[in-house]
Amino acid sequence: MTATLITNIGELTTNVERDGDPTGLLRDAAVLVEGSRIAWVGAAADAETHLLRRDDAPKPTSRDGFDVSRIGSGSDGSAGGGDVQVVDAGGRAVIPGFVDSHTHLVFGGDRADEFEARMTGTPYAAGGIRRTVAATRAASDEELRARLAGFVAELHGQGTTTFEVKTGYGLSVHDEARLARLAAEVTPEVTFLGAHVVPADYAERRDEYVDLVVGEMLRACAPHSRWIDVFCERGAFTADESRRILAAGVAHGLLPRVHGNQLGPGDGVRLAVAAGAASVDHCTYLDDADVAALAGSDTVATLLPGVEFSTRQPYPDARRLIDAGVTIALASDCNPGSSFTSSVPLMIALAVREMGMTPAEAVWSATAGGARALRRDDVGVIEPGRRADLVLLHAPTRVHLAYRPGVPLIDRVFKDGVAPV
Repeated sequence: MTATLITNIGELTTNVERDGDPTGLLRDAAVLVEGSRIAWVGAAADAETHLLRRDDAPKPTSRDGFDVSRIGSGSDGSAGGGDVQVVDAGGRAVIPGFVDSHTHLVFGGDRADEFEARMTGTPYAAGGIRRTVAATRAASDEELRARLAGFVAELHGQGTTTFEVKTGYGLSVHDEARLARLAAEVTPEVTFLGAHVVPADYAERRDEYVDLVVGEMLRACAPHSRWIDVFCERGAFTADESRRILAAGVAHGLLPRVHGNQLGPGDGVRLAVAAGAASVDHCTYLDDADVAALAGSDTVATLLPGVEFSTRQPYPDARRLIDAGVTIALASDCNPGSSFTSSVPLMIALAVREMGMTPAEAVWSATAGGARALRRDDVGVIEPGRRADLVLLHAPTRVHLAYRPGVPLIDRVFKDGVAPV
Protein backbone atom coordinates (compact mmCIF):
# COMPACT_ATOMS: atom_id res chain seq x y z
CA MET A 1 0.00 0.00 0.00
CA THR A 2 1.39 3.40 -0.95
CA ALA A 3 1.50 6.15 1.62
CA THR A 4 1.58 9.93 1.64
CA LEU A 5 3.28 11.97 4.32
CA ILE A 6 2.15 15.59 4.55
CA THR A 7 4.77 17.33 6.62
CA ASN A 8 5.93 20.81 7.59
CA ILE A 9 2.31 21.78 8.36
CA GLY A 10 2.39 25.13 10.09
CA GLU A 11 -1.09 24.76 11.64
CA LEU A 12 -3.13 21.55 11.67
CA THR A 13 -6.81 21.57 12.66
CA THR A 14 -7.60 18.02 13.77
CA ASN A 15 -11.00 18.54 15.50
CA VAL A 16 -9.83 16.07 18.12
CA GLU A 17 -10.41 17.94 21.38
CA ARG A 18 -7.19 18.70 23.17
CA ASP A 19 -6.66 20.79 26.33
CA GLY A 20 -10.12 22.32 26.07
CA ASP A 21 -9.72 23.19 22.40
CA PRO A 22 -12.40 21.38 20.33
CA THR A 23 -10.42 22.01 17.14
CA GLY A 24 -7.36 20.19 18.52
CA LEU A 25 -4.93 22.63 16.91
CA LEU A 26 -1.38 21.36 16.37
CA ARG A 27 1.61 23.35 15.12
CA ASP A 28 4.62 22.12 13.14
CA ALA A 29 2.72 18.92 12.45
CA ALA A 30 2.61 16.03 10.02
CA VAL A 31 -0.05 13.58 8.83
CA LEU A 32 0.57 10.13 7.38
CA VAL A 33 -2.02 8.74 4.98
CA GLU A 34 -2.11 5.07 4.03
CA GLY A 35 -4.59 4.17 1.33
CA SER A 36 -7.83 6.04 2.03
CA ARG A 37 -7.29 6.48 5.78
CA ILE A 38 -5.31 8.58 8.22
CA ALA A 39 -2.59 6.39 9.71
CA TRP A 40 -0.74 8.78 12.02
CA VAL A 41 -0.82 12.39 13.24
CA GLY A 42 1.99 14.04 15.16
CA ALA A 43 4.89 16.45 15.22
CA ALA A 44 6.71 16.94 11.93
CA ALA A 45 9.99 16.31 13.75
CA ASP A 46 8.79 12.80 14.65
CA ALA A 47 7.53 11.79 11.19
CA GLU A 48 10.65 10.09 9.88
CA THR A 49 11.23 8.20 13.13
CA HIS A 50 7.60 7.06 13.13
CA LEU A 51 7.86 5.71 9.59
CA LEU A 52 11.12 3.91 10.19
CA ARG A 53 9.76 2.20 13.31
CA ARG A 54 6.58 0.89 11.71
CA ASP A 55 6.87 -2.74 10.68
CA ASP A 56 3.69 -2.62 8.63
CA ALA A 57 4.16 0.75 6.95
CA PRO A 58 5.74 1.58 3.60
CA LYS A 59 9.22 3.03 4.06
CA PRO A 60 11.37 5.29 1.94
CA THR A 61 14.38 3.50 0.50
CA SER A 62 16.73 6.24 1.64
CA ARG A 63 16.91 9.54 3.47
CA ASP A 64 16.24 11.15 0.09
CA GLY A 65 12.63 10.13 0.55
CA PHE A 66 12.33 13.08 2.92
CA ASP A 67 13.90 15.64 0.61
CA VAL A 68 10.73 17.34 -0.53
CA SER A 69 9.77 20.04 -3.00
CA ARG A 70 7.71 22.88 -1.67
CA ILE A 71 4.19 23.23 -3.05
CA GLY A 72 4.02 26.24 -5.31
CA SER A 73 7.67 26.02 -6.30
CA GLY A 74 6.87 24.88 -9.80
CA SER A 75 6.93 21.13 -9.06
CA ASP A 76 3.93 18.92 -8.44
CA GLY A 77 4.42 19.45 -4.73
CA SER A 78 5.59 15.96 -3.95
CA ALA A 79 8.67 13.83 -3.84
CA GLY A 80 9.29 10.35 -2.63
CA GLY A 81 11.53 7.42 -2.12
CA GLY A 82 10.35 3.85 -1.88
CA ASP A 83 6.58 3.69 -1.39
CA VAL A 84 6.20 6.99 0.48
CA GLN A 85 5.18 10.16 -1.28
CA VAL A 86 6.12 13.23 0.72
CA VAL A 87 4.22 16.49 0.44
CA ASP A 88 5.78 19.56 2.04
CA ALA A 89 3.09 21.94 3.25
CA GLY A 90 5.66 24.70 3.44
CA GLY A 91 4.29 26.06 6.71
CA ARG A 92 0.77 26.26 5.36
CA ALA A 93 -2.38 25.27 7.26
CA VAL A 94 -4.22 21.95 6.85
CA ILE A 95 -7.84 21.40 7.84
CA PRO A 96 -10.32 18.53 7.42
CA GLY A 97 -12.26 18.55 4.17
CA PHE A 98 -15.46 20.56 4.43
CA VAL A 99 -18.66 18.59 5.06
CA ASP A 100 -21.54 20.38 3.31
CA SER A 101 -24.61 18.85 4.91
CA HIS A 102 -27.28 20.80 2.98
CA THR A 103 -27.38 21.25 -0.80
CA HIS A 104 -29.95 21.12 -3.61
CA LEU A 105 -27.69 20.35 -6.58
CA VAL A 106 -29.99 18.55 -9.02
CA PHE A 107 -32.16 21.06 -10.85
CA GLY A 108 -32.80 22.77 -14.14
CA GLY A 109 -33.13 26.44 -15.01
CA ASP A 110 -32.06 29.65 -13.34
CA ARG A 111 -33.66 32.28 -11.09
CA ALA A 112 -31.24 35.18 -11.41
CA ASP A 113 -34.16 37.52 -12.04
CA GLU A 114 -35.53 36.74 -8.56
CA PHE A 115 -32.20 37.60 -7.01
CA GLU A 116 -32.10 40.87 -8.91
CA ALA A 117 -35.63 41.68 -7.75
CA ARG A 118 -34.75 40.95 -4.11
CA MET A 119 -31.83 43.33 -4.33
CA THR A 120 -34.34 46.07 -5.18
CA GLY A 121 -36.70 45.23 -2.34
CA THR A 122 -38.91 42.30 -3.38
CA PRO A 123 -39.16 39.91 -0.38
CA TYR A 124 -38.18 36.26 -0.67
CA ALA A 125 -41.03 33.71 -0.73
CA ALA A 126 -40.95 29.91 -0.94
CA GLY A 127 -43.24 29.89 -3.98
CA GLY A 128 -40.37 30.48 -6.39
CA ILE A 129 -39.46 26.81 -5.97
CA ARG A 130 -42.25 25.96 -8.41
CA ARG A 131 -40.38 27.72 -11.23
CA THR A 132 -37.40 25.44 -10.71
CA VAL A 133 -39.72 22.43 -10.59
CA ALA A 134 -41.01 23.27 -14.08
CA ALA A 135 -37.48 23.70 -15.45
CA THR A 136 -36.26 20.51 -13.79
CA ARG A 137 -39.12 18.42 -15.12
CA ALA A 138 -38.30 19.69 -18.63
CA ALA A 139 -34.59 18.78 -18.38
CA SER A 140 -33.26 15.42 -19.53
CA ASP A 141 -31.28 13.06 -17.32
CA GLU A 142 -28.18 13.87 -19.37
CA GLU A 143 -28.63 17.60 -18.84
CA LEU A 144 -29.18 17.21 -15.11
CA ARG A 145 -26.27 14.79 -14.75
CA ALA A 146 -23.88 17.13 -16.58
CA ARG A 147 -24.89 20.09 -14.45
CA LEU A 148 -24.58 18.04 -11.29
CA ALA A 149 -21.06 17.01 -12.28
CA GLY A 150 -20.16 20.66 -12.66
CA PHE A 151 -21.41 21.47 -9.18
CA VAL A 152 -19.51 18.52 -7.70
CA ALA A 153 -16.32 19.81 -9.32
CA GLU A 154 -17.03 23.23 -7.79
CA LEU A 155 -17.44 21.66 -4.36
CA HIS A 156 -14.20 19.70 -4.60
CA GLY A 157 -12.32 22.71 -5.90
CA GLN A 158 -13.41 24.72 -2.87
CA GLY A 159 -12.41 22.09 -0.33
CA THR A 160 -15.66 20.17 0.15
CA THR A 161 -15.03 16.43 0.31
CA THR A 162 -18.36 15.19 1.73
CA PHE A 163 -21.75 16.58 0.73
CA GLU A 164 -25.46 15.88 0.93
CA VAL A 165 -27.87 16.36 -2.00
CA LYS A 166 -31.64 16.77 -1.73
CA THR A 167 -34.38 16.04 -4.21
CA GLY A 168 -37.31 18.44 -4.14
CA TYR A 169 -37.39 19.96 -7.61
CA GLY A 170 -39.33 17.13 -9.25
CA LEU A 171 -42.41 16.86 -7.00
CA SER A 172 -43.85 13.99 -9.04
CA VAL A 173 -43.18 10.31 -8.51
CA HIS A 174 -41.20 10.01 -11.74
CA ASP A 175 -39.16 13.17 -11.30
CA GLU A 176 -38.40 12.81 -7.60
CA ALA A 177 -37.22 9.24 -8.21
CA ARG A 178 -34.90 10.30 -11.02
CA LEU A 179 -33.45 13.15 -8.96
CA ALA A 180 -32.77 10.72 -6.11
CA ARG A 181 -31.17 8.27 -8.54
CA LEU A 182 -28.95 10.97 -10.09
CA ALA A 183 -27.92 12.30 -6.68
CA ALA A 184 -26.99 8.77 -5.55
CA GLU A 185 -24.49 8.61 -8.41
CA VAL A 186 -22.35 11.26 -6.68
CA THR A 187 -22.99 10.87 -2.93
CA PRO A 188 -24.37 8.37 -0.42
CA GLU A 189 -25.94 11.30 1.43
CA VAL A 190 -29.18 11.61 -0.56
CA THR A 191 -32.22 13.25 1.01
CA PHE A 192 -35.77 12.68 -0.24
CA LEU A 193 -37.46 16.10 -0.12
CA GLY A 194 -40.73 15.48 -1.91
CA ALA A 195 -42.18 17.73 0.80
CA HIS A 196 -40.43 20.85 -0.45
CA VAL A 197 -43.60 22.71 -1.46
CA VAL A 198 -46.99 21.64 -2.77
CA PRO A 199 -46.62 21.73 -6.58
CA ALA A 200 -48.86 23.91 -8.70
CA ASP A 201 -50.80 20.94 -10.09
CA TYR A 202 -51.88 20.05 -6.51
CA ALA A 203 -52.48 23.60 -5.29
CA GLU A 204 -56.13 22.89 -4.50
CA ARG A 205 -55.51 19.28 -3.42
CA ARG A 206 -52.74 19.49 -0.82
CA ASP A 207 -54.08 16.53 1.17
CA GLU A 208 -53.77 14.39 -1.96
CA TYR A 209 -50.21 15.59 -2.44
CA VAL A 210 -49.23 14.64 1.11
CA ASP A 211 -50.78 11.22 0.48
CA LEU A 212 -48.63 10.92 -2.64
CA VAL A 213 -45.46 11.93 -0.79
CA VAL A 214 -45.92 9.38 2.00
CA GLY A 215 -47.06 6.67 -0.40
CA GLU A 216 -45.97 6.06 -3.98
CA MET A 217 -43.35 8.84 -4.10
CA LEU A 218 -41.61 7.68 -0.93
CA ARG A 219 -41.59 4.07 -2.13
CA ALA A 220 -39.94 5.16 -5.39
CA CYS A 221 -37.29 7.35 -3.73
CA ALA A 222 -36.40 5.40 -0.58
CA PRO A 223 -34.13 2.88 -2.36
CA HIS A 224 -31.88 5.76 -3.49
CA SER A 225 -32.03 7.81 -0.28
CA ARG A 226 -30.65 7.85 3.24
CA TRP A 227 -32.66 10.79 4.60
CA ILE A 228 -36.22 12.16 4.69
CA ASP A 229 -36.70 15.93 4.91
CA VAL A 230 -39.67 18.31 5.05
CA PHE A 231 -40.00 22.07 4.73
CA CYS A 232 -42.03 22.86 7.85
CA GLU A 233 -42.80 26.49 7.17
CA ARG A 234 -45.57 28.88 6.24
CA GLY A 235 -46.10 28.52 2.52
CA ALA A 236 -44.86 24.94 2.63
CA PHE A 237 -46.04 22.22 5.11
CA THR A 238 -47.80 22.41 8.46
CA ALA A 239 -46.52 20.78 11.63
CA ASP A 240 -49.11 18.00 11.39
CA GLU A 241 -48.28 17.32 7.74
CA SER A 242 -44.58 17.38 8.56
CA ARG A 243 -44.95 14.85 11.39
CA ARG A 244 -46.82 12.49 9.09
CA ILE A 245 -44.21 12.79 6.35
CA LEU A 246 -41.26 12.23 8.69
CA ALA A 247 -42.94 9.24 10.32
CA ALA A 248 -43.56 7.67 6.92
CA GLY A 249 -39.92 8.15 5.96
CA VAL A 250 -38.70 6.60 9.20
CA ALA A 251 -41.01 3.62 8.59
CA HIS A 252 -39.19 3.15 5.26
CA GLY A 253 -35.80 3.17 6.98
CA LEU A 254 -34.88 6.81 6.25
CA LEU A 255 -33.40 9.14 8.86
CA PRO A 256 -35.18 12.46 9.55
CA ARG A 257 -34.03 16.03 9.05
CA VAL A 258 -36.06 19.24 8.81
CA HIS A 259 -36.11 22.65 7.12
CA GLY A 260 -37.46 24.95 9.82
CA ASN A 261 -37.80 28.46 11.22
CA GLN A 262 -36.48 30.12 8.06
CA LEU A 263 -39.19 32.60 7.16
CA GLY A 264 -40.47 33.29 10.66
CA PRO A 265 -41.16 31.70 14.05
CA GLY A 266 -42.70 28.27 13.75
CA ASP A 267 -42.87 24.65 14.78
CA GLY A 268 -39.90 23.33 12.79
CA VAL A 269 -37.24 23.26 15.49
CA ARG A 270 -39.35 21.58 18.16
CA LEU A 271 -40.80 19.19 15.59
CA ALA A 272 -37.26 18.19 14.57
CA VAL A 273 -36.14 17.63 18.15
CA ALA A 274 -39.24 15.58 18.96
CA ALA A 275 -38.65 13.45 15.86
CA GLY A 276 -35.00 12.83 16.78
CA ALA A 277 -33.88 14.55 13.58
CA ALA A 278 -30.16 14.66 12.88
CA SER A 279 -30.47 18.33 12.05
CA VAL A 280 -32.85 21.21 11.67
CA ASP A 281 -31.69 23.62 9.00
CA HIS A 282 -32.00 27.42 8.73
CA CYS A 283 -32.93 28.29 12.38
CA THR A 284 -33.21 31.98 11.53
CA TYR A 285 -36.11 32.81 13.86
CA LEU A 286 -35.82 31.11 17.25
CA ASP A 287 -37.43 31.77 20.61
CA ASP A 288 -36.03 30.72 23.98
CA ALA A 289 -37.97 27.44 23.90
CA ASP A 290 -36.47 26.55 20.52
CA VAL A 291 -32.94 27.19 21.79
CA ALA A 292 -33.58 25.18 24.96
CA ALA A 293 -34.98 22.28 22.94
CA LEU A 294 -31.91 22.20 20.71
CA ALA A 295 -29.52 22.49 23.64
CA GLY A 296 -31.14 19.50 25.32
CA SER A 297 -31.01 17.28 22.24
CA ASP A 298 -28.66 15.64 19.76
CA THR A 299 -30.22 17.61 16.88
CA VAL A 300 -27.69 19.84 15.11
CA ALA A 301 -28.67 23.39 14.15
CA THR A 302 -27.45 23.74 10.57
CA LEU A 303 -27.02 27.40 9.69
CA LEU A 304 -27.06 28.54 6.07
CA PRO A 305 -25.71 32.10 5.87
CA GLY A 306 -25.71 32.08 2.08
CA VAL A 307 -29.49 32.26 2.29
CA GLU A 308 -29.46 35.44 4.35
CA PHE A 309 -26.82 36.91 2.04
CA SER A 310 -29.09 36.23 -0.96
CA THR A 311 -32.48 37.04 0.58
CA ARG A 312 -31.56 39.95 2.88
CA GLN A 313 -33.23 38.27 5.82
CA PRO A 314 -31.65 38.62 9.27
CA TYR A 315 -28.73 36.26 9.90
CA PRO A 316 -29.18 33.55 12.56
CA ASP A 317 -27.66 34.33 15.95
CA ALA A 318 -24.97 31.66 16.11
CA ARG A 319 -23.45 33.17 19.27
CA ARG A 320 -26.71 32.66 21.16
CA LEU A 321 -26.84 29.01 20.10
CA ILE A 322 -23.19 28.27 20.89
CA ASP A 323 -23.43 29.90 24.31
CA ALA A 324 -26.48 27.71 25.03
CA GLY A 325 -24.54 24.56 24.16
CA VAL A 326 -26.15 23.85 20.78
CA THR A 327 -24.10 21.97 18.17
CA ILE A 328 -23.85 23.98 14.95
CA ALA A 329 -23.10 23.01 11.38
CA LEU A 330 -22.46 25.43 8.54
CA ALA A 331 -23.59 24.50 5.04
CA SER A 332 -24.03 26.19 1.68
CA ASP A 333 -27.68 25.36 0.85
CA CYS A 334 -26.56 25.60 -2.77
CA ASN A 335 -29.80 26.08 -4.74
CA PRO A 336 -30.97 28.31 -7.59
CA GLY A 337 -33.44 30.39 -5.60
CA SER A 338 -32.11 31.49 -2.22
CA SER A 339 -28.39 30.61 -2.08
CA PHE A 340 -26.77 29.93 -5.43
CA THR A 341 -23.26 29.33 -4.12
CA SER A 342 -21.30 26.15 -3.44
CA SER A 343 -18.59 27.95 -1.44
CA VAL A 344 -18.19 26.77 2.14
CA PRO A 345 -15.30 29.24 2.61
CA LEU A 346 -17.84 32.00 1.91
CA MET A 347 -20.13 30.49 4.58
CA ILE A 348 -17.25 30.63 7.06
CA ALA A 349 -16.55 34.28 6.26
CA LEU A 350 -20.23 35.22 6.60
CA ALA A 351 -20.59 33.28 9.87
CA VAL A 352 -17.64 35.14 11.37
CA ARG A 353 -18.64 38.57 10.07
CA GLU A 354 -22.41 38.40 10.53
CA MET A 355 -23.29 35.64 13.01
CA GLY A 356 -20.95 36.10 15.96
CA MET A 357 -18.77 33.04 15.38
CA THR A 358 -15.01 32.93 15.85
CA PRO A 359 -12.94 31.61 12.92
CA ALA A 360 -12.19 28.45 14.92
CA GLU A 361 -15.89 27.86 15.64
CA ALA A 362 -16.82 28.45 11.99
CA VAL A 363 -14.20 26.03 10.66
CA TRP A 364 -15.24 23.38 13.21
CA SER A 365 -18.90 23.82 12.23
CA ALA A 366 -18.09 23.47 8.52
CA THR A 367 -16.16 20.24 9.12
CA ALA A 368 -16.91 18.30 12.33
CA GLY A 369 -20.28 20.05 12.71
CA GLY A 370 -21.33 19.05 9.21
CA ALA A 371 -20.26 15.49 9.93
CA ARG A 372 -22.48 15.42 13.02
CA ALA A 373 -25.39 16.78 10.99
CA LEU A 374 -24.93 13.76 8.70
CA ARG A 375 -24.25 11.41 11.62
CA ARG A 376 -20.89 10.53 10.17
CA ASP A 377 -17.94 9.61 12.37
CA ASP A 378 -15.47 8.93 9.55
CA VAL A 379 -15.11 12.49 8.20
CA GLY A 380 -14.65 16.00 9.57
CA VAL A 381 -11.77 14.93 11.85
CA ILE A 382 -8.08 14.29 11.21
CA GLU A 383 -7.32 11.27 13.38
CA PRO A 384 -5.96 7.77 12.76
CA GLY A 385 -8.65 5.53 11.29
CA ARG A 386 -10.71 8.36 9.79
CA ARG A 387 -11.03 8.99 6.07
CA ALA A 388 -8.10 10.88 4.59
CA ASP A 389 -10.15 13.90 3.53
CA LEU A 390 -7.90 16.92 4.00
CA VAL A 391 -7.45 20.41 2.59
CA LEU A 392 -4.14 22.21 2.31
CA LEU A 393 -4.73 25.96 2.44
CA HIS A 394 -2.73 28.56 0.59
CA ALA A 395 -2.48 30.40 3.90
CA PRO A 396 -0.59 30.02 7.18
CA THR A 397 -3.73 29.75 9.35
CA ARG A 398 -7.40 28.83 9.07
CA VAL A 399 -8.25 32.40 10.11
CA HIS A 400 -7.50 33.45 6.54
CA LEU A 401 -10.71 31.72 5.37
CA ALA A 402 -12.59 34.61 7.02
CA TYR A 403 -9.78 37.19 6.87
CA ARG A 404 -9.45 36.95 3.06
CA PRO A 405 -13.03 36.42 1.81
CA GLY A 406 -13.43 35.74 -1.88
CA VAL A 407 -9.79 34.75 -2.35
CA PRO A 408 -9.17 31.18 -3.62
CA LEU A 409 -7.26 29.76 -0.65
CA ILE A 410 -7.74 26.04 -1.39
CA ASP A 411 -4.30 24.87 -2.43
CA ARG A 412 -4.72 21.10 -2.56
CA VAL A 413 -7.56 18.70 -1.73
CA PHE A 414 -7.24 15.07 -0.69
CA LYS A 415 -10.37 12.89 -0.86
CA ASP A 416 -9.85 9.37 0.48
CA GLY A 417 -6.14 10.05 0.25
CA VAL A 418 -6.04 11.21 -3.36
CA ALA A 419 -7.02 14.26 -5.39
CA PRO A 420 -10.69 14.12 -6.47
CA VAL A 421 -11.31 13.25 -10.09
